[in-house]
Amino acid sequence: MPLVEETSLLGDSSVTLPVVIIGNGPSGICLSYMLSGYRPYLSSEAMHPNAILHSKLEEARHLSIVDQDLEYLSEGLEGRSSNPVAVLFDTLLHPDADFGYDYPSVLHWKLEQHHYIPHLVLGKGPPGGAWHILMETKSTVLIEYFPFSRNLKGDRVMPEEIARYYKHYVKVMGLQKNFRENTYITSVSRLYREQDDNDSQDGDVSTKHLQIEKSKFIKRNWEIRGYQRIADGSHVPFCLFAENVALATGTLDSPAHLEIEGEDFPFVFHSMPEFGAAINKGKLRGKVDPVLIVGSGLTAADAVLCAYNNNIPVIHVFRRRVTDPSLIFKQLPKKLYPEYHKVYHLMCTQSYSVDSNLLSDYTSFPEHHVLSFKSDMKCILQSISGLKKIFKLSAAVVLIGSHPNLSFLKEQGCYLGHNSSQPITCKGNPVEIDAYTYECVKEANLFALGPLVGDNFVRFLKGGALGVTRCLATRQKKKHLFVERGGGDGIS
Repeated sequence: MPLVEETSLLGDSSVTLPVVIIGNGPSGICLSYMLSGYRPYLSSEAMHPNAILHSKLEEARHLSIVDQDLEYLSEGLEGRSSNPVAVLFDTLLHPDADFGYDYPSVLHWKLEQHHYIPHLVLGKGPPGGAWHILMETKSTVLIEYFPFSRNLKGDRVMPEEIARYYKHYVKVMGLQKNFRENTYITSVSRLYREQDDNDSQDGDVSTKHLQIEKSKFIKRNWEIRGYQRIADGSHVPFCLFAENVALATGTLDSPAHLEIEGEDFPFVFHSMPEFGAAINKGKLRGKVDPVLIVGSGLTAADAVLCAYNNNIPVIHVFRRRVTDPSLIFKQLPKKLYPEYHKVYHLMCTQSYSVDSNLLSDYTSFPEHHVLSFKSDMKCILQSISGLKKIFKLSAAVVLIGSHPNLSFLKEQGCYLGHNSSQPITCKGNPVEIDAYTYECVKEANLFALGPLVGDNFVRFLKGGALGVTRCLATRQKKKHLFVERGGGDGIS
């Protein structure tokens, strides 16, 4: 359904939305949920196992968590996210989960419609984001880019189950009015206005003009341009204006490459959907030559499990030592993730040696990297000592991370990262944010959450929604107070 037909708000380009969220995956859904007025409170009978945190929560039991001091509540907490609010919210929702306990959440939720902040969530497909892309392979692969949960039988849930869940959730929770599907963003830029504001018309200002007259202009709102693909396949352009933009795009858009010779051969895959589709089509059935899997993260582990369960021999190559403390397996409780610890056990115990040669089902190559792929489906590996080995393959799967597509931002969004000379990546160079508001350090009124700030796990990205919502709600209160006191003329 075209944007302009969905709401009269968008039919008038002079209207400025308080918030536009780019991305309708788990991060965007969580943020929309909280901006819609859902508020978490400490449950009346709840007792958090962390006595210090529980004491802090009791001090302001009458307030929702959104209205409390997140820095104060987060102090002293430890968890598997580098973002303190993510750790806080996770321990409130899943107390001591990393120790294998199954304590209930200490929170209950209330819908307080007077807290609703108008917003739009823009996504390329249905609510659920990348889960729908993974679902399209119709694979039996247990995809775990966002380690999620288990079904009633205790099995890891499948991508299609998760995709259906998110789509259903948006509908059941009454969030649909905020979501627009089939939207593609082409530009997100700042508008400027003259400081005296005599002319109410916004306008783009050239860089040269800005450099000359910089003191005469101040940043105003965001302009979001793009198009919506409708049923007949045509594109309907749109232009929105927003006071705040939240980036919730995830990082699955562009798989990272090794940047080596032969990587563009058709037998080299760069995603689990590609690999899963090849298996489902029977392309690897009965192959004697192994599949090469490159990477030491959870997605690479999924590929190992997939190949292993389909009786496809595996060569597993990764640069790190198996004892490297930064390996993700070191951070996963064995009770909750036995399948990943199975992979880690294989990595440690079935490594290559000159004496044993390749093992029949799985062989790991720690501290190795791929030098090149050849047209005859061979690859050249090199060890840390410089020793080279050549192997014949049936396929290769390079799973070494991915980059978000932030082409709609200036400098491809690189300027937002901790290292502005490098592209944004989840682990190596996430967006630099304020730890408690999730506002970009280098751009006011621009927020980022989820994998863009290093939180790959669904359970941790919820903290981003809490931080952003608290920030926006606090500013909205201040804005209303300012207006009530007669100072509203200066507010756009």
